[in-house]
Amino acid sequence: MVRVVERGYRYRFYPTPAQASLLTRTFGCVRLVYNLGLQARRDAWQQRQEKLGYGATSALLTGWKTTAELAFLGEVSCVPLQQALRHLDTAYQKFFKGECRFPRFKSRKRSRRSAEFTASAFTYRQGELRLAKLMGAPLAVVWSRPLPEGVVPSTVTVSQDRAGRWFVSLRCEIPAATAPIAEKVVGIDAGLNRLLTFSTGEAVENPRQKRRARQRVAQAQRELARKEKGSRNREKARLKVARVHAQVADRRRDMWHQVTTRLVRENQTLVIEDLAVRNMLQNHTLARAISDASWGLFRELLEYKAKEYGRTLIVVPRWYPSTRLCSHCGMRARRMDLSVRVWTCIGCDIRHDRDVNAARNLVAAGLAVSACGADVRPQRGTTSRAGDRR
Repeated sequence: MVRVVERGYRYRFYPTPAQASLLTRTFGCVRLVYNLGLQARRDAWQQRQEKLGYGATSALLTGWKTTAELAFLGEVSCVPLQQALRHLDTAYQKFFKGECRFPRFKSRKRSRRSAEFTASAFTYRQGELRLAKLMGAPLAVVWSRPLPEGVVPSTVTVSQDRAGRWFVSLRCEIPAATAPIAEKVVGIDAGLNRLLTFSTGEAVENPRQKRRARQRVAQAQRELARKEKGSRNREKARLKVARVHAQVADRRRDMWHQVTTRLVRENQTLVIEDLAVRNMLQNHTLARAISDASWGLFRELLEYKAKEYGRTLIVVPRWYPSTRLCSHCGMRARRMDLSVRVWTCIGCDIRHDRDVNAARNLVAAGLAVSACGADVRPQRGTTSRAGDRR
């Protein structure tokens, strides 16, 4: 039986002035309806101890459109507005499950500008995509890669990033990617000098994308600071800053896509460490480098690709002292500073590369967890991970 997975195909498009104007108004209406729905649900609970679901807020939306103050909501497609209320209801459900924090109001400046259209609000035929209220002309999409033959999108999401670029994302159900079964097991140790080090001894060098663009970012930000607030020149300068950051982010994501795809194709079992990136960012000496490395994006991409390819991804608890254990005899070394890149085990007198040794220990720990559920956390009374610095 062929496994089916959901995958998003993202393309850039160039709207006409009329399309851009209507889509911008749609983004504003989506944000407004989300905030109104959130306020209504909060007031209902605080004032009357009443729980409102999606159905109740959808009925409220119908009433809002009939008022003089909110009559403009009828000028855009109703589907993205309904989808905003569905997303709000999903946010509430996740909050009560403990998966995220309480929903917050969307900001005009900081929130993502997007609108989601379901099948009743768009048409896709022969490579042409048309949206509701914009049925006159198709979107000028740059089809950088074709959709799989015979696949029809279930939803279409239009968005605009901080750099002013327009994107359309098509969610489709396609057969899962297949790859021959590989007998290889690889441990992956994340670092800063070398972005990734594998148990095989291979390493991925850190491209330091943000460091390379630091001078351009600083120059663009200085120009932005000199512009008068609210002026057109300030908006142009803001876009210039956003474009530099977007270019860095695009390069980083492209690099991680290439690395993770190669890993899941070549290995059957992958073992990584559960890094507390948010806690690591409190180290102000390394915060910039850690943020530039983007380990969170690496894990996100690796998780969904391993699931799609049918690979096994094992996550070792963060407290496992992989760096200070000898992968040959198991002797545990004392506290090791970041400057120590090579060390010699006092038990077996074998010289270890710090990162390669950690990756090999992750393989052993991951296979132990997978086989018998062994606890690889340090025992009580031993040194904690605070001394196992990377």
